[in-house]
Amino acid sequence: MLALVGSGEYLPPMDPVDRQLMDRLGEAPSVVCLPTAAGQEGEERIRYWSDLGEQHFARLGAKVQSLPIIDRAGALETRWAERIAEANFVYLSGGRPDYLHRTLEGTPVWQAILDIHQRGGVVAGCSAGAMIMGARLLGFPGLQPAFGLIPGVVIVPHFDEIPAVFVKTVHYLAARDKTVVGIEGNTALVVDQDRQEVLGNGGVTIWNHRERARYSAGQFIPRLGS
Repeated sequence: MLALVGSGEYLPPMDPVDRQLMDRLGEAPSVVCLPTAAGQEGEERIRYWSDLGEQHFARLGAKVQSLPIIDRAGALETRWAERIAEANFVYLSGGRPDYLHRTLEGTPVWQAILDIHQRGGVVAGCSAGAMIMGARLLGFPGLQPAFGLIPGVVIVPHFDEIPAVFVKTVHYLAARDKTVVGIEGNTALVVDQDRQEVLGNGGVTIWNHRERARYSAGQFIPRLGS
């Protein structure tokens, strides 16, 4: 399962979503929180995201730990990859998507995250953590590489908060051969094999060269990237 969150990670409005994700594991949840996307924001912000993640999942009854993977040197350390490999749920919180992608690309830590996904665990990402899962991410200039776990899409978090002109610019850059996936705050798009479902308080907008449609909680989205 992939869980792509628009904003609101680790906050009370997301409790029901994360409970559902943990329930779908079919086993006791073991969560790793990664503040990697905030790695350039200073020690105070890194500690904030680490503590908030641990408090959130502990409150939900999960075994949880935050790992101090904040730069490429950390992502290359096998000891952290081995700790991630022991989990069945990994959560990438927000920050800079381009930094997050550069930090994780081709590392043992990213491979450990992929392994969780491939064996049926949950890989969740909020904001920057969601953006890197698409085919491309918005950078400067234009669209930049992402990991492509969901082919053919550009993921736009905070979709209910950003200016309309920005959304139109992303669509202009992407619409010829990509689908824009706009995820609102306190909302997750859950991709589980061939099923795409909206969970949470807001909606998900799918916008490509054919149509623009908004889906809300409990609704299933046609196959992305097709």
